[in-house]
Amino acid sequence: MNRSIDRHKELMMKQIDGEISPGEARELAEMLSENPELQSEYNMLKTAKEKAQTMKSYHLPELAWEDYWGKLYNRMERGIAWILVSIGAILVLGYALWEFLSQLMADSTMPVALRFGIFALFFGALILIFSVFREKILLRKHDKYKEIQR
Repeated sequence: MNRSIDRHKELMMKQIDGEISPGEARELAEMLSENPELQSEYNMLKTAKEKAQTMKSYHLPELAWEDYWGKLYNRMERGIAWILVSIGAILVLGYALWEFLSQLMADSTMPVALRFGIFALFFGALILIFSVFREKILLRKHDKYKEIQR
C-alpha cells in the first residue's frame, strides 16, 4: 500500500512539474479516474502550484533597509562604546590601585599587619574579578541549550 501511495505522489508531482513521461501520464490518468480522492488531491496540488507561481516577490523598500542598517550600527556603536568605557575604567582603576598600594607600602607608620591585610583584600578581589570574567567567557563559548532536545 505504501508503494502505491508513494507512486501516486511521485506521478502527481511529476505531472505538476512537467517532468512526466507519456507512459507515466497514462498510469496517472488511470489512477485518478479510479480514485476521486486522488483526483481532488491532485487538483489541490495543481492549484497550489499555480498560486505559488502567480505570487509576486515583495522587495523591502529602501526605507526599511535604512532602518535595519541604522539599528545595526546603533547596536555596534553601543557595543564598541561599552568596550572602550570598560577598558578606560580598568586602566584608571588599575592605576589608582597601583598608586594606592605604592603609597601604602611606602608608609612606614602603618602597622605591617594592616598593610598586609589591605594588600590581601585587594589582591583577593582582583583574583575573584578575573575568575568571574574567565568563567563568563568560557560559558559564552558553550551552547546554553545543548541539553534541550528538540
